[in-house]
Amino acid sequence: MKTLKLLLFCTYLLSANLSFAQTNESEAYLSTIESEDLRQLLYVYASDYFQGRKTGELGQKRAVNFLKEFYQNRGIKAAEGTEDYYQKMNLNIKGKKVATENVVAIIKGSEKPEEYLVISSHLDHIGIHDDQINNGADDDGSGTVSMLEIAEAFQKAVADGKGPKRSVVFLHLTGEENGLLGSKYYTENPLYPLANTIANLNIDMVGRTDPKRESSNPNYIYLIGSDRLSTELHVLSEEVNKATVNLDLDYTYNAHDDPNRFYFRSDHYNFGKNNIPVIFYFNGTHADYHKPTDTVEKIEFDLMKTRAQLIFATAWELTNRENRIKLIKN
Repeated sequence: MKTLKLLLFCTYLLSANLSFAQTNESEAYLSTIESEDLRQLLYVYASDYFQGRKTGELGQKRAVNFLKEFYQNRGIKAAEGTEDYYQKMNLNIKGKKVATENVVAIIKGSEKPEEYLVISSHLDHIGIHDDQINNGADDDGSGTVSMLEIAEAFQKAVADGKGPKRSVVFLHLTGEENGLLGSKYYTENPLYPLANTIANLNIDMVGRTDPKRESSNPNYIYLIGSDRLSTELHVLSEEVNKATVNLDLDYTYNAHDDPNRFYFRSDHYNFGKNNIPVIFYFNGTHADYHKPTDTVEKIEFDLMKTRAQLIFATAWELTNRENRIKLIKN
């Protein structure tokens, strides 16, 4: 059995390497994701104007409008089934009915538009506590603006006639801080068929360094879930990384017995439980987690840029390879 698994693994590596002409083509667009652009976006998105982006409140409404205008200004279309980019819902939060919305944009595939890669991050945070605004620069302002830069890179490829072969859905999720409610709503009311969703790349906290990593290679990212549903996704992810930014991929929190249970604590989980392969990109926690001190000044933008470039390159390969990735057979 081990010999058979090794043979299958090597066969996949060969096919993956053959497809990496796609990765070479992506390099021009990967390089458009820049630290300064991320910085400018995050100084806006994690500012006091958005009042901590608590689900259903004024700051969150300002946040979704900011996201909508970003996509409109770059000619990236609203997803079908939305109301001008908004997937509206009423959530039950602590016994109260809260009106809120996901923000969903799409770049249609040129050859297989009926197959969808979903890239996600959560747009909300925890709001104001004790008269202090929790701006959530890392959680999850970092994931949000990384996704915007990734979307813009894909749109530049479209303008050059080199857009993705499969469709890319950019899904900004509400209600994550209240129990992954926005992703739960999306997977129960999908705008595009879950059966046609090839994978979910979820970006939640990618702007800082985990204190546990300070004595080791600082150029890292924690990956969670990449091998749980698809060996092909895991291998593809590693090969893309080697061919592009060469980060240290740390699987510490991917362990099934991880006491933190991070696999169950961000929005990819609702895709994974629907048998959709996932990767959760995460920098780990820090002393400023869910505190007013999670500010833009503490974000490491060069590292954040490299992480965003890895996610873009992985998305590029997933959307342009000949065959969609396969699930592990039970």
